[in-house]
Amino acid sequence: MIDKTVSTSSAAIADIHDDATVMIGGFGVAGQPAELIDALIDHGARNLTIVNNNAGNGETGLAALLRARRVRKIICSFPRQADSQVFDALYHAGDIELELVPQGNLAARIQAAGAGLGAIFTPTGYGTQLAAGKETRRIDGRDYVLEYPIHADFALIKAWRGDRWGNLQYRKTARNFGPIMATAARQTIAQIGQLLPLGEMDPESVVTPGIFVHKLVCLAGSSAGGRHE
Repeated sequence: MIDKTVSTSSAAIADIHDDATVMIGGFGVAGQPAELIDALIDHGARNLTIVNNNAGNGETGLAALLRARRVRKIICSFPRQADSQVFDALYHAGDIELELVPQGNLAARIQAAGAGLGAIFTPTGYGTQLAAGKETRRIDGRDYVLEYPIHADFALIKAWRGDRWGNLQYRKTARNFGPIMATAARQTIAQIGQLLPLGEMDPESVVTPGIFVHKLVCLAGSSAGGRHE
């Protein structure tokens, strides 16, 4: 019998090790697996490389992971905003490395990893500092930059509902980076707000098939089903 559920957030993230590359879903706080991040902080893994659209908001979630100084490098597209004070302080002190990736390129590179591609050519970034040292090519009269896939050891994502096989549905704005990150990691760990019996989900409404999910924890009553969906 296939059952990918675990009882606690700490059990879900127990395999994450020092020096791991961890994708964290979310667009700001929408779709961010906050409880899994809190468990990761308690777990104590260090020297992490984090892949996320942002670099943390306020003092909680990803920002709390940064404040705990567990992150060596962050790969993201939007590191600066009004409440990114934790990242700002670390970056200006030289205590964290940043790889800045345009948002479309970030999504495309994660998708490329999930699709098993060796590399992609994109016009975004051509002629800017982001293309420095990278291979370029003119294709059909347009200039492109060679970019490599972004793979991860683990992906932490948040979904609305799931079943014990790991099939997932998302809700509203929470359906952002989670679905593609699930395909690009060696182990995907999902935080859900509702666990459904097998067969209750319409197969046509499943966004992330269970083949991409390795562990899931149901946190009913937590922010998994809250207003930042």
